[in-house]
Amino acid sequence: MISEGEAIPKFEVKDSNGKKVKSTDFKGKKHVIYFYPKDFTPGCTTEADEFSKDYKKFQNKGIEIIGVSPDDVESHKKFCDKMGIKFPLLADTDKEISQKFGVWGKKKFMGREYMGVNRSTFLVNEQGKIFKIFPKVKPAGHSKEVLEEFSKSN
Repeated sequence: MISEGEAIPKFEVKDSNGKKVKSTDFKGKKHVIYFYPKDFTPGCTTEADEFSKDYKKFQNKGIEIIGVSPDDVESHKKFCDKMGIKFPLLADTDKEISQKFGVWGKKKFMGREYMGVNRSTFLVNEQGKIFKIFPKVKPAGHSKEVLEEFSKSN
């Protein structure tokens, strides 16, 4: 996993609207980059719902939210439409961003090992540097935890 103090890795992928998004698009803005395993799963739905409910609070503080998972543009579009998500979800179908951030790796579920996204969140300042990493996120209450951390950093 990349470390606090490092610049975010360069990337370019499509978002939930099929629009190309580059890492440099967020330079000069504070942002949250959160990685989650899969659209429409219980934990991911909880996390997206909480970020959506708090989205105005983030915007009022000048903070953008970006969700990233290996799902494709079509899945993200459906997820955004159903959940009312207003922030971009990036389609990391080749797992390039997840690998660059170090969140793609072995997971265990019910005794089975497999490769997947380890739910993690990165808080990024206006210079594009990571100032806080949440490596093992519990979805419930995470949005509030992230807002509090941004309040501390100002």
